Amino acid sequence: MRYKKIFGESKPIIGMIHLNSTHGETVLDRAKKEIEIYFRYGIYPLVENYFGSTDDCEEVLEWLATEHHDKIYGVNILGNYRKAFELAVKYNAKFIQIDSVCGHLPPDEDMEYGISLNNLRKENEIVLLGGVRFKYCSVLSGRSVEEDLRIGMSRCDAIVCTGTGTGSATPFEKIDTFKEVLGDFPVITGAGVTIETAEKTMKHCDGFIIGSWLKHNHCDTGFVCEENVACLYNLVGNNGNSKE
Repeated sequence: MRYKKIFGESKPIIGMIHLNSTHGETVLDRAKKEIEIYFRYGIYPLVENYFGSTDDCEEVLEWLATEHHDKIYGVNILGNYRKAFELAVKYNAKFIQIDSVCGHLPPDEDMEYGISLNNLRKENEIVLLGGVRFKYCSVLSGRSVEEDLRIGMSRCDAIVCTGTGTGSATPFEKIDTFKEVLGDFPVITGAGVTIETAEKTMKHCDGFIIGSWLKHNHCDTGFVCEENVACLYNLVGNNGNSKE
């Protein structure tokens, strides 16, 4: 399984790099600081064009490939999965995230989309974390959650489960429903994890993606705060990678 080749038997903690900046500081400079914090605490950075651009993502990935080529990091290009694959291959990113791999398209478009995804997966060994019933994504498949989950399994290496929005808690009942359908197939909690919910979240799933809570203001608009990262590591860090 590709997922275990990258993350082993641990439950990874993946930290968002949203590509924000401050006055007098470039997006790249800010991203470097945030990524270095993550690496110090065994958190895998996921570079995303949330506030920045695709060009910003590429600049950060180029730096990662030069300075941290031996580390595990990922990329999500919102709305452009082909570009995510392209950049991952070019800059040695080990995983990508796609917000939805199944359920958000009508059946005729969905079939073509699934073929496209799997063709890209066959061409390389990049781990794909794919959402089903993901935040902000419409449900147009006409299928049940169970059906979309089973199809989703054939299109990715781990399913990402979220609540209704960025920073909003992912209901444990939803995670459990996903696990009941997917069994041993990895389920990643993709939003809303806080210091209060981190331990319980780890017990319900196979790892999580965290962004907002790690910021200095616990909001997606902020910047990664080392004190918050250290607090998370001290609580659940042994479930992820080792602290350097």
